Amino acid sequence: MSTNKSKLYSIFTSKCPQCREGEFFENKFSFNVLKTTQTKTHCPNCNLKYMREPSFFYGAMYVGYGLSVAVAVAIYVISVVLFGLTMRESLVTIAIGLFLLAPWSLRLSRVIWIHLFIKYAKDPKDRVL
Repeated sequence: MSTNKSKLYSIFTSKCPQCREGEFFENKFSFNVLKTTQTKTHCPNCNLKYMREPSFFYGAMYVGYGLSVAVAVAIYVISVVLFGLTMRESLVTIAIGLFLLAPWSLRLSRVIWIHLFIKYAKDPKDRVL
């Protein structure tokens, strides 16, 4: 049982938004995009149904877009300020960075998306199935 119940901790460790203990994904992190984004149907701890409605996780694309923009800006600033790269070199660095971070971004955007809609229920009787 987890002792840390913060929302940020449960997002970065891919835990259930309701109980913050159950695993959200079927598999551990992998660069195989098909495996890395497979979510469980229900939380193994509190039995919360993760797929709230058909196509629920399409909204996670907006979160993923925001994450990608933030990462691209950070890579650009680091490449120009710290390494003195040209614009072309910075764009190549950004493209490689976004490509390598795509599986992480996909997972994180799904977890953030569901955390926006499901509230933490400390008491088991307040939990929604």
